[in-house]
Amino acid sequence: MRGPGRWWRGKTTPAKVETYTRASFHSFAVMEFCSVGVTSAVPLGPRLGGWVLLMVGAHAVVCFATVSRAVDWTRGRRPQPVGLMWILAAVTAVISVAAIGIAERGPGGESADTAAGGVFGVVLIFGPGVIALGVRDRRRAFGIAGGFALGAGIVALAFGAPAQAALVTAVIVLAGGGFIAFTAVFSVWLLNAVYELDEARETRTRLAVAEERLRFGRDLHDVMGRNLAVIALKSELAAQLAQRGRPEAVAQMVEVQRLAQESQREVREVVRGYREADLAAELAGAQGVLAAAGIDCTVSGRTPAGLPAGVQSALGWVVREAATNVLRHGDARRCVVELQVRQGRVVLTVENDGVTATENGVPGSSGTGLAGLRERLAKIDGTLEAGPAGRGLFRLRAEIALPSAASPAGPAAAREVDEVSG
Repeated sequence: MRGPGRWWRGKTTPAKVETYTRASFHSFAVMEFCSVGVTSAVPLGPRLGGWVLLMVGAHAVVCFATVSRAVDWTRGRRPQPVGLMWILAAVTAVISVAAIGIAERGPGGESADTAAGGVFGVVLIFGPGVIALGVRDRRRAFGIAGGFALGAGIVALAFGAPAQAALVTAVIVLAGGGFIAFTAVFSVWLLNAVYELDEARETRTRLAVAEERLRFGRDLHDVMGRNLAVIALKSELAAQLAQRGRPEAVAQMVEVQRLAQESQREVREVVRGYREADLAAELAGAQGVLAAAGIDCTVSGRTPAGLPAGVQSALGWVVREAATNVLRHGDARRCVVELQVRQGRVVLTVENDGVTATENGVPGSSGTGLAGLRERLAKIDGTLEAGPAGRGLFRLRAEIALPSAASPAGPAAAREVDEVSG
């Protein structure tokens, strides 16, 4: 079974903010029931206290349901809970009137009056604040709190309270309800902002992929466009010469063959350049992309001199895939990339603190991402390890054995990389 920590880490940042928002406003209902509902039962007596407990419990249940529906409406999953909001307003008004009636004409006594006043104030503070969750206009949200405060003052006057006491009551309800309403408005704004930022990051990723595809398409068009046009013209010329029995047709077809072979070679070069990754460029690119996503990325070590091109390309792909996984999986705040050359082996380690429930099962280990990297590294005597590394950490480690020809740069490069790392 998954523990609460693993369940929490498995959520994205927007989902965490949404869960926190729901839990915060749901806790208001629980606080209301425990603070005034339960504590009012004894001072008001078993019969009257039981009715008050039942009314406060009903108010807490309606608040609980309104919070859930309002947050869903904020995210566009359900229609606006207008009916629930009116029900909550009506229940709030009825309970507040009943509470002030108990204070004025109830069993009497200081404890009973205090209990009834607590029910009156808490219900009028939490009710408008929860209703504000289901309102998009902040002015209307604060207007709801002001309306309940005005109503509280009028009801207090109607039950014979002095004007000064009624004014104090209205101010207290306005301050408390206004604060909860402000909290609701700010929470909704923050929740929407976090989701919009997450969508913007996904859009930026898709645009980067589309831009790379366009670049590749432009390169391929530049390489093949002219050659294919020349091949078409020379083929047409060769066909016309052949129809006339001219020997020049053979020379034209030989030229067509040469152009076709040259086009094949140029296409291979374009694809090879597209598939090969420069390690230094990938390290700098990963650091920039992660920093733009709000992730603190530290790169220690640099590409040592004499590192074979195939090894650099393979490690560049490891860096690219690792950075992609950090962005797509988990909720990392910190990422450390370390490059070392020791004892004839180059080791690249990428570690981040964004482990999720998916990553606890080694993300991508069964997919094409890490599987493709393992195949690429296996061709040059390399290995790839990926998995959790301690509490909340995920580590990807690529190790490649350097050929003996690259050893002259090995000890010196290792010392150079160690100095940069240290």
